[in-house]
Amino acid sequence: MAWGLVIFWIVIGGSLMYAYRDSIRERVLKIPLDWRLKFFLFGTLLALLEEVVTTTMTNLAPLFGVKVGEAYITASTNYFDVVFLHSVVAFFPWIIAWALLLAFIDFSPFAVFLLFGSLGMLGEVVFGGVQNFLAFGFWIFVYGLMIYLPAYSIPRERKTVSPKWWHYAVSMIVPWLFSMPWDLLVMFVLKGHPKVHFPPIKMG
Repeated sequence: MAWGLVIFWIVIGGSLMYAYRDSIRERVLKIPLDWRLKFFLFGTLLALLEEVVTTTMTNLAPLFGVKVGEAYITASTNYFDVVFLHSVVAFFPWIIAWALLLAFIDFSPFAVFLLFGSLGMLGEVVFGGVQNFLAFGFWIFVYGLMIYLPAYSIPRERKTVSPKWWHYAVSMIVPWLFSMPWDLLVMFVLKGHPKVHFPPIKMG
């Protein structure tokens, strides 16, 4: 299942994003909305698309020789359950935080890719266990590709400052500050979040 995510999201999806990044950027810039809002909507859309791949992989468990629920990479086989009760709903404050960071600091798209990917990896460690740290490269690509194109598609003529070393540290803290109150609210409203709907997790 993890290999399915690598092939369809990272290799195929990532290659298409990189190959068509300039034409996509041109189209996004023409949309008559504030770039911060477009950044948020674009990032959320890509996060939703990534979960299409992961949920599909979970539902295809029989093709890997196991029953559905015996091995999985999402908390449920139901896409809407996954995105509204488990994954995207929890980390879209990160996208909002990054829209604000980019309004002041001129991080390169590649830097945003690495930093957001690192956030995702840390999130997987917090909620999925320290073993996820061993797959840090995998998680950086999974999460980083959600934000690379949105970061590439923002206006370059913004009143920003060049990033200093401490800005990189700040960029790892601010998204967590944005997400913690929201995640606590989500866990309070959505009882059991982020509890999975399967037995103990097994990466397929």
